[in-house]
Amino acid sequence: MTLLLAPMEGLLDFTLRDILTRVGGIDRCVSEFIRVTGQLLPERVFTRIVPELLNGSCTPAGVPVRAQLMGSDATCLAENAARLAGLGPAGIDLNFGCPAKVVNRHGGGAALLGDPELLFAIVSAVRRAVPRPMPVSAKMRLGVNDSLRAVECAQAIAEAGADEIVVHGRTKADGYKPPAYWARIGDVRAAVKVNVVANGEIWTVDDARRCREESGCTDLMLGRGMVCDPGLALAILDPGAARISWAELQPLLQQFWLLVCRQIEPRARAGRLKQWLNYMRRVYPEAEATYAAVRTLNDPGLVSACVFAGQPRQEALVTPAGAMAKSIFLQSGADT
Repeated sequence: MTLLLAPMEGLLDFTLRDILTRVGGIDRCVSEFIRVTGQLLPERVFTRIVPELLNGSCTPAGVPVRAQLMGSDATCLAENAARLAGLGPAGIDLNFGCPAKVVNRHGGGAALLGDPELLFAIVSAVRRAVPRPMPVSAKMRLGVNDSLRAVECAQAIAEAGADEIVVHGRTKADGYKPPAYWARIGDVRAAVKVNVVANGEIWTVDDARRCREESGCTDLMLGRGMVCDPGLALAILDPGAARISWAELQPLLQQFWLLVCRQIEPRARAGRLKQWLNYMRRVYPEAEATYAAVRTLNDPGLVSACVFAGQPRQEALVTPAGAMAKSIFLQSGADT
């Protein structure tokens, strides 16, 4: 079984990828999308969104990161894929799954699922532009307003040369409303010859088991469930293992805050911590107290006092992985 960490715009960026892959269990990550809109992007755009490209396309914990492109112009996507390939990503992924209105009204993301011919053209062009040993994959939903063309879309993607397809078990219209239709992912899996990874509504070990049974997929992609429960991937791999305790998560929470303070613009720092704590309240009741303490705070010093309350304050990321993180992000030219 292979477990992937999902791309989630505005949430699973390089800082949280760094921290969650330190916990273990994740075999591969996919980056947030890099938007391609009619121009050849400079390399600094790719490395800003995927700074792991400066570290052999791996997180500091050594987990490979596949860079994701999003757009609707096959020629422009191919040109950008060729430039991106020169930076040595662990693969190139194509976004056919984002349900956001601001993306869809420009013809990107899940809106492309209404046009299997265009999907074929995009994947074919990118596959030709990327050296053959480098994987090209795609992430799709079941459709736009219904799933009637899900199999047709997946077949177009596979026949165009994609090596793997991740299927989120909902349509664009479904958004993130439960349930995810895992059995429908199974229909897609049965219709193509490439590996299909199941994604959507995997919050627990039992969800993972049922998703694999209903979809027939061996491999899974974890998103919000992994953000809420950083030990989810490990638990899926070993259901008998003890859950990672809130106390054990504290060093990672501290390191996340320190990394955010180094790499994220000041006005957004507190919000990133609140966002993660808010998710973790779903699994860890202890997160409630920390979330309540920082909820109204924006001053980094006051937030730090809450994060390090009762514990020695760290002045640097003290693990070897943290030292590597500092190194690669400094190389990226990020604000420190």
